[in-house]
Amino acid sequence: MTEADLDPAALEVCDFDPADYLGRESSQIHLLRDAAESGNAHYLATAIGAVARARGLSRLARETGIKRQTLNKSFGPQGNPTLETLMTVLPALGLEIDFRLKPPAQREELAEA
Repeated sequence: MTEADLDPAALEVCDFDPADYLGRESSQIHLLRDAAESGNAHYLATAIGAVARARGLSRLARETGIKRQTLNKSFGPQGNPTLETLMTVLPALGLEIDFRLKPPAQREELAEA
């Protein structure tokens, strides 16, 4: 490898959209679970956006009455969707939130913090 190979200006970069690789529902659910378990709100918003794009953002906009631009912004990398937006979008995607108690040891850790 030469120095020319390491020149950032010489690199070719292509657009990457994870939605292009989320054709199977099992892949979508795996991504959403990983994002939720990470505790990173921006990752979760972006993951929901990727699933929305994989399933059809225009259709989602029509079904929810939320503008496509608003969906893109809310569920983009810096997105911070409102609870109302989430409660509208998730059912339209055929998704629901499931609350579970953490194992007792993890709950004790939270109480001590």
